[in-house]
Amino acid sequence: MKKFLFILIWFFSLIIVSLYTHEHPETIERIIHYYTLNKEPEVKLEKTNAQKVLANSFSVEFSKIISLSEKTAFIVYDDKILKFNENFLKIYTQNGYLIKNLKSEKLNLPNVFTTQRNGGIKTIFIYNNNEFALISSSKKNCFYASIVYLNNGRELFKTKCLTDTKKNTDFNGLGSSNIHHKNKIILSIGAPEQGSFKIRALAQDNNSMFGKIIEINKTDIDRVIANEESNLSLKIFSTGHRNPQGLTKINDSFFSVEHGPLGGDELNKLIKDKNYGWPAVSYGTQYLYDEAGKSYEISHENNKFEEPLFALVPSVGISALNNCPTKLKKFYKKPCLLALSLYGNNLRPGRSIIIYLLNNKMDKVHSVEQIYLKDNLLFRHFVTNAKNELYEDEKGNIYVSADKVGIYKLSFVDFRN
Repeated sequence: MKKFLFILIWFFSLIIVSLYTHEHPETIERIIHYYTLNKEPEVKLEKTNAQKVLANSFSVEFSKIISLSEKTAFIVYDDKILKFNENFLKIYTQNGYLIKNLKSEKLNLPNVFTTQRNGGIKTIFIYNNNEFALISSSKKNCFYASIVYLNNGRELFKTKCLTDTKKNTDFNGLGSSNIHHKNKIILSIGAPEQGSFKIRALAQDNNSMFGKIIEINKTDIDRVIANEESNLSLKIFSTGHRNPQGLTKINDSFFSVEHGPLGGDELNKLIKDKNYGWPAVSYGTQYLYDEAGKSYEISHENNKFEEPLFALVPSVGISALNNCPTKLKKFYKKPCLLALSLYGNNLRPGRSIIIYLLNNKMDKVHSVEQIYLKDNLLFRHFVTNAKNELYEDEKGNIYVSADKVGIYKLSFVDFRN
């Protein structure tokens, strides 16, 4: 009799679980993602011998200093400390952790935070030692992006729900980076889609923050910190962006890099109130899940959009962007930007650093040099100060992250003057 009751209870429990799973698939998926993707990062010191790669006018040495099992969202080092010490790094991971002193702790994130659909923390911005995160979020059947105050886990801004089905949402497309300029924080938010014409179109919709460069007034942040306001006010700086990955500035000029579709990664000079054309124009072509091989309208200018300063065809998965380090600035003696890449192809190998040399007006690119480093390294972020300005140690070395591999030191040596 006991055995029969046990089988009966087991049978009905199985039916209840099956029904709940069918009616609430998002809850089950969230549980699965919580235990499989939100794992504590594995991090440790791991120093390797330096490898040297020949560039056009110098060489680049790179060596691993830290092993890390997760993707980074932001990496901070106090630029007042010129002597580099791995324990002083603050590494924010996309799956919701902060690593300090090579030990990880969970960040204060709301329950809506999700790593589904390639989601997670997309960037961190820091103001007066207060930390804020742009994250992917999910509530019931609504996927959206939000800005969170990490001191208390409160959402300060939420986009509208994405306008297409879950399968066409890809939070890789949020991209995102930030820069500080005077009383503003400039933040990028991409259009997170895979094969969705509806989500793509949001880049041209001024009622949506997707596909935009936005600006946040630091005075508004002060009010939020002081609990005088509950929400942040965001203003559109520029429109028509697909997947902006890196942001930086030289003096009062702003620059971004963003992923194109199949080809057409862009370097843009950002000008307030300008439209950069996505998804109406691009130097890339359609992916297989769209209309394979079909080109977009190429000419931005003829369609009254801003042309990119430079478009990489084929794509290299361009990621972070910053000013060149001091050694390169002194060598080139002209405006100089440094970018990282995530991947490549047979025509244009990725996993590289890219040097853009600009004219003095910074409205033209005079030279592009791509320096291929290593095939299995997907370079994601530079180590920067709290304002996302490139960190250099006392010897002029810089530091970068590679997805799920670790932190690397890069040295520019053997200049051929």
